[in-house]
Amino acid sequence: MKITSVEVFAIRLPLKIPFIISYHTYYDMPSIIVKVHTDNGLIGYGEGTPDEHVTGETWESVFEVLTKTIAPAVLHRNPFDIEKIHDVMNKTIINSTTAKAAIDIACYDIMGKATQQPVYNLLGGRYHNHLEVPKVISILSPEIMASQATAAIEEGYSMLKLKVGTDKKLDIKRIQAVRDAVGPDVAIKVDANQGWETSADSLYVLDQIKDCRIDWIEQPVVASDIEGLLEIKQKTNIPVMIDEGLHGTKEMYEITLKRAVDMMNIKLMKCGGLFPAVQLVHQAELSGYTCQVGSMVESAIASAAGLHISLAKKRIKSNELVGPLMFSEDLAKLDFQIPFVYLHDVPGLGIDIDEEVLKKLTYNYLKID
Repeated sequence: MKITSVEVFAIRLPLKIPFIISYHTYYDMPSIIVKVHTDNGLIGYGEGTPDEHVTGETWESVFEVLTKTIAPAVLHRNPFDIEKIHDVMNKTIINSTTAKAAIDIACYDIMGKATQQPVYNLLGGRYHNHLEVPKVISILSPEIMASQATAAIEEGYSMLKLKVGTDKKLDIKRIQAVRDAVGPDVAIKVDANQGWETSADSLYVLDQIKDCRIDWIEQPVVASDIEGLLEIKQKTNIPVMIDEGLHGTKEMYEITLKRAVDMMNIKLMKCGGLFPAVQLVHQAELSGYTCQVGSMVESAIASAAGLHISLAKKRIKSNELVGPLMFSEDLAKLDFQIPFVYLHDVPGLGIDIDEEVLKKLTYNYLKID
């Protein structure tokens, strides 16, 4: 089997409501979709959802890298030769992990379809029967966040993810308001997205919310400050998770060597797809760590890929693959039954792409053959 052509679509996914985090407000989500064609007629779908604040890639740059650099390099390759394909991509261009993830995901979709197996069977088989998803709440006033949290619990969620990181004192009020609103038993995760910047500021906030029983604090300091994460871990009883500071094996080695955090958030867009993500999970397991699979707020395509690895790996204890729940229009449907999401015994990624919606949401297109 050989790759004969790659179609690249630059799309924008409409959000139901704006998504607000510490460094940006999104009114829609830019993403790049690929359709990888093979000489036996199989087609694999992949996705790259860029975040210039995390990987240094933009919507425009991912489109250009895929169409001008990466797609031409993988033409005539066998999708099953996934390690070779990554080696070719890495020798063609450094970094550009979002663009590489799009090709990687499409190759796994093809491999699953060729073998009539769901992708999770290619990653070790089903370990978890189903996966729980949190309700992600944007940065808003304490009162609105508390109201949205209450509504989420009434909807059936049992886990909340609070976005904070704009103003320390207001963040304290936000977290306290949500805890007061939902009671003591609901799981609450807090994500500052680097917004508190320093360990001193982070420790100030964490001291003020120590009675709020949060499950963990995610990326309170800037991405490069591994020592800051270590200091926070040493001075608080609240578990610490790294996100933006973890991309690939180099950072994973440093983190595990220093015992700098308690948990890791792995994202396909940060590491380059499923193949390198599996390597990171195994690396974490060797060091005794558990992981989460996160999201750049991706469509059903990349969300499905993240769910497959989450379902397959014992060490992945949580996921935040909720992008499809945030869009008013998506390319495919996943089986969300709040608070759970289910994957079924369907070959490949296990989703049916709505080509009309793909065409409708496309702003730029190019085919490489």
